[in-house]
Amino acid sequence: MSINEVLKVLVFGIVEGFTEWLPISSTGHMILLDDLIHLNVTEEFREVFMVVIQLGAILAVVLLYFKKLNPFVSQKNVRERDMANVWQLGPSSVMIKRHTMILWLKVVIACLPAAIIGIPLDDWMEAHLRSSYIVAAMLILYGILFIVVENQNYGQRPRVERTGQISIRLALYIGLFQVLSLVPGTSRSGATILGAMILGCSRSAAAEFSFFLGIPVMFGASLLKLFKFGFHFTGAEVFTLIFGMVVAFLVSVYSIKFLMSYIRGNDFKLFGYYRIALGVLVILYFGIKGAMAFFG
Repeated sequence: MSINEVLKVLVFGIVEGFTEWLPISSTGHMILLDDLIHLNVTEEFREVFMVVIQLGAILAVVLLYFKKLNPFVSQKNVRERDMANVWQLGPSSVMIKRHTMILWLKVVIACLPAAIIGIPLDDWMEAHLRSSYIVAAMLILYGILFIVVENQNYGQRPRVERTGQISIRLALYIGLFQVLSLVPGTSRSGATILGAMILGCSRSAAAEFSFFLGIPVMFGASLLKLFKFGFHFTGAEVFTLIFGMVVAFLVSVYSIKFLMSYIRGNDFKLFGYYRIALGVLVILYFGIKGAMAFFG
């Protein structure tokens, strides 16, 4: 594997890690990047790489939110005032945190709509919706929506301040918004954050719950791609996947911390403007490229 290809994988990992958790569509960035610095791999492996690289981003969420997401805790580490929030597992000293199990229940329920609709339509959407112009349209549309929603919410106190306050019904409604992200360019985090804010969640609660929803969704999508590919990889392909995931993981840690810090004192309108600008750039780039190919 040449150093040039290694550098390409590095760039893909950086872009995936930085854009996956921001509401700016990692798919839109990856499609544009893939056209600019085409990886020297088969088309089948490229489809796998574009999805499986997300596993590195998932691990960043698991690392940063491990205490909140881990349902198991040793009895000796549970303070007396926290005993009401745990279940005892027989004679074992290991206990299960009630609030964490309830959080995972909400995540699973929120993921059901995307799983029910997305899995049967995966091949169809890959064949018909993975278009640069569809991506551009979604970038612009949801960029406008972020600006509109932020303007409407200005000065209003959200009904849901923390992730733990999200009810099971509200989680399901947020999950319905996540279905919209099946259209490339929408952004999974963008759809869920926007939906959660429309439904009354604070920016931090919306973003955090979006992170948690990404774990089963992206893990499931990666496994689906791997099973379809068949796990028959060359040495270079294994290196490409692992290196891309490691880079995506490291950059995702920074990206998540940046987003949560940024929204403490700012709104999402900046991301809305960025989406619109990127959407216009995608249209211009592929439009000019198409015109050049047509005329010459």
